[in-house]
Amino acid sequence: MMKYLDLKAINAPYEHAADEVLQSGWYLKGEATRRFEEHYAEYIGTKYCIGCGNGLEALTLIFRAYKEMGVMQEGDEVIAPANTYIASILAITENRLKPILVEPDINTLQIDDRLIEHAITPRTRAIMIVHLYGRCAYTDRIGDICRKYNLKLIEDNAQAHGCTYLSPLTSHLSKKTGSLGDAAGHSFYPTKNLGAFGDAGAVTTDDTELAEIISALGNYGSQKKYVFDYLGRNSRMDDVQAAILDAKLKDLDVANQRRKEIAAIYMEKVKHPDILIPQSNRDSVWHIFPILSPRRDVLRQYLLEHGVETEIHYPIPPHQQRCYPGWNTLSLPITERIHQQELSLPCYPAMTKEEANQVVSLLNIFH
Repeated sequence: MMKYLDLKAINAPYEHAADEVLQSGWYLKGEATRRFEEHYAEYIGTKYCIGCGNGLEALTLIFRAYKEMGVMQEGDEVIAPANTYIASILAITENRLKPILVEPDINTLQIDDRLIEHAITPRTRAIMIVHLYGRCAYTDRIGDICRKYNLKLIEDNAQAHGCTYLSPLTSHLSKKTGSLGDAAGHSFYPTKNLGAFGDAGAVTTDDTELAEIISALGNYGSQKKYVFDYLGRNSRMDDVQAAILDAKLKDLDVANQRRKEIAAIYMEKVKHPDILIPQSNRDSVWHIFPILSPRRDVLRQYLLEHGVETEIHYPIPPHQQRCYPGWNTLSLPITERIHQQELSLPCYPAMTKEEANQVVSLLNIFH
């Protein structure tokens, strides 16, 4: 059986990092976390990296900090992609802010920047972009809109560690996702391109005040021991996860390049009338390799019967979830098509080109 993702093979070379922390006797807010925060901020290209409990907490803390700063208040609106994992939306509603859902471009699967300006109202305070599937969602138009309307730009970089943005207008400008906006949330869930051995997350930003408040909010609201300036929460990265992430960070670009090589085989060789491979000239680190097919469920069963595991990201879009009953009557046809047709093919660093070609062969004879 070809696994969708072989975490055991990916993680085996990094087990020593956990052992070193266990032997140190210091497991929380120690040297390992400080070191990873410093290295990850340098890698992303921001002044600050603040470790936290997970990716959802990272995004939630960003909005909470902006409320503490007076930049946002309850009832303000945040424009967000309709096609995303629900954590992106939960972070907004957790802070009693109002998500305004914008449809994706079917060619990129990312928020359609042509539709954003129409969604802006006097209550709009921010735009959230989600680098879904590992693809860069940022465009120069989005940056221009944020500047024009004085909006914060928040990145959900949970799936795109190491992805870059190369401006078509200024070809020399190359920046990592996570450094393109005012703040970014990162997830290090084990399946991510940069994955821990458990839950972990981080915020990256250049904003000193924002970084200080987020750091305090994730530590019970405290910047000084037993002194609490905010009604905080417990959201901290432990040293075991930090050490593992720091070890993996050194190999991230090589691992992402391997993903790109697997993806290139799929994009070049898959030829089937019922399979659409969304194309884009934007960078992708292929956290997920998505295809679209009107016969998705039959195709998935066919691949499984021939020894290939796949996944669906995601079967139900946020606006159709029971937890958001007020949205259940919304019509978002492009988002709905993606969630009805999306199938994720195996694409990870430990996968061989021979295995990728095997998947291609199976797809091309599917009937």
